[in-house]
Formats: sequence, structure tokens, C-alpha cells
Amino acid sequence: QVQLVESGGGLVQTGGSLRLSCAASGGSFSRYTMGWFRQAPGKEREFVGAVTPGRITWNSGNVYYSDSVKGRFTISRDNAKNTVALQMNSLKPEDTAVYSCAASLSGVVRHPDGYTYWGQGTQVTVSS
Repeated sequence: QVQLVESGGGLVQTGGSLRLSCAASGGSFSRYTMGWFRQAPGKEREFVGAVTPGRITWNSGNVYYSDSVKGRFTISRDNAKNTVALQMNSLKPEDTAVYSCAASLSGVVRHPDGYTYWGQGTQVTVSS
């Protein structure tokens, strides 16, 4: 059983930055693909990005992003600290959503159904 806890959400103006963090406990963190998803009111959960396990525990694996955040968001993982971060720059009002991190052993990267463990989410609000 893996527990995930997100932090770092908040209110920011358009063009600003936020850094989300997800702390994992209770499992072999380095084995999991770690994903970030978001869900805005009235919309389906959306893939933001993910980082796969590295071949060496202290190295990050492959990183994937949705087209809507590519070039603005950066995912990184620290296997020594069991954390994954989402650095969000150049934020836009359409980035407003609840952001959740998730853990997967299935090999699925972009679809939420491939993830087994989920955090409770953190609200990100971007004002115009």
C-alpha cells in the first residue's frame, strides 16, 4: 500500500509559478511510474505528466507531458526522498484545477486507469 500526499497548491496570477510536491510512503517508490493529473470543475481528469522509474534508483526515468503543459511544466523525482515534484511556470487560468499525483506499476503512463494509488489532491487556482 502506497500513501501519497500532495502539497504546494495555491492561488497565483497568470504568468506566475507554483511547485507541487508529492511525498510517497509505504512502498518501493523507485519502482513506480509517478504521474500528475488534474481535474477542473465539470471536466474529466486530465493527464498532466509522468516520470517512469529509472534503471538506477537515484536516476530519473523517462518523462512525459501533455501537449497543453509541455514547455511550461517540469516533473522530477527524488528516489532518495520518495518525492516527485511538478514545477509549473507560465501558468494560465486554464491550468486551474485540483492536481493529484498517482503511482503505477502497470506500465501505463497517460491514462488514469493505469494508476493504482492516488493522493488527495491540491487546488491550484490561476487568476486572470
